[in-house]
Amino acid sequence: MRADEPPQVYVTNLNPRFTGVSATAAAVLAEQRRTMNAVLVGHPLPGCPVPLTRRQALVLARIPPAGRAFSIWHVRRNPEMQLALFARDVLRLPIRIVFTSAAQRRHSAWPRWLIGRMDAVIATTDAAAGFVPGVRAVVPHGVDTARFHPAPDRAAAWAATGMPGEYGILTVGRIRPEKGTDLFVQAMIRALPRLPGATAVVAGLAKGGDEGFLARLKADVAAAGLAGRILFPGEVAAADMPALMQGCGLLMALPRYEGYGVTPIEAMACGVPIIASQTGHFAEFAGRADGNDQAGDQAGIILPLEDAAGAAEAAVALLGDPARHAAFAAAARERAVRLFGVAREAAGIRAVYDDLWAAA
Repeated sequence: MRADEPPQVYVTNLNPRFTGVSATAAAVLAEQRRTMNAVLVGHPLPGCPVPLTRRQALVLARIPPAGRAFSIWHVRRNPEMQLALFARDVLRLPIRIVFTSAAQRRHSAWPRWLIGRMDAVIATTDAAAGFVPGVRAVVPHGVDTARFHPAPDRAAAWAATGMPGEYGILTVGRIRPEKGTDLFVQAMIRALPRLPGATAVVAGLAKGGDEGFLARLKADVAAAGLAGRILFPGEVAAADMPALMQGCGLLMALPRYEGYGVTPIEAMACGVPIIASQTGHFAEFAGRADGNDQAGDQAGIILPLEDAAGAAEAAVALLGDPARHAAFAAAARERAVRLFGVAREAAGIRAVYDDLWAAA
C-alpha cells in the first residue's frame, strides 16, 4: 500500500464526541489499515491516522483505487450516509456505500430512507438484521484484545487510577434513563454496604435535559451516605478506558434498551466479568445463561430489565466468592479473544467489500 495511491476505503466519523459507534469504528479502522489503504474522514479517533476533511475526501474519491472500479465509503450514522449519498448521487463519484446497523428496533422515517439507498448493509446481530433492508452479512462488533487486556495485578491497576477503595465496579455510557444509570445507582446503594472494598464509578456525561436526572442520582447517593463510594467522574477519555477497566472487579450494563453495546466486551477482554440486562448482544457476550458455571464458559450474569435488586444480589454473590469470580474472569478474557476480537469483525466486513468489488 502506498500513501500516494487513492484509498480503497473511506471510514467516516462525523460525530465530534467519542461514542460506542466511535469506538467500534476506531478499532475496525486500525485493524483494516494492516491490509488495506483505508483512511478516516471527519473527526479524529484514537489509534487512527489524522483524518481527512470532507472536502479532501470528496476530492480524493474522484479517482478509484488501483485495480478497483470504485472505493468503499463505510458509514455508521445519518450524517455520514447523507455525505456519502451526496458524493455518489450528486457528484457522481465512483464510490459504493456500506452501512453498519446495530439498532434492534424500527428506524424512523428519515434513516429508513437513507438506509434503503445503501449499496450494502452490515447488521451486527440477527435481531438487528430484521429491521433493515439490503443486509449482506451479520458481523458482530469486536474489540482490540491487545489494547484491552488483563492487568498483571488488579489491585495495583485500581490504585493507579487514584480512586478510593480496593477495586472498582464500573458502568460506562451516557447518563440518562435509557442507559439505566439510575438502575446502576440503585444497585450500588444496595450492594456497597456489603462490599467494603468496592468503589462504584459512573463513567459518562449527562447532556441536554439529563442534568436534572444526574442531580437526582447524586442526591440519592448522598442520602444513602455513599457520596465517597459512588463516583461520577464524567466522561473518561478513550485512551484511559483500558486502565480503568483493568482495575475493576465487575462491569455492570443495565440499559433499558441497547442496540449492541461494546463496553461489556471491552471489560471482558480485560478479564472483568459482567452483569447486564437482557438487551443488546449481552447474553451472547456472557455465555452460558442457565446458571451452570461448570463448563467454565460463563463470563457474566444476565438479568431481566429493570432489575436493580437482582443486580445488587448478583454483584454481592459473585464478588463474595473469589473462586467463582476468578472462573468468570478467565472465561471473560477467553470469550472476548475467541469470539469478539476486532480481527474477526474486520474480516467479516472485508468479505462484504470484496463481494461489492467482485460484482463491478
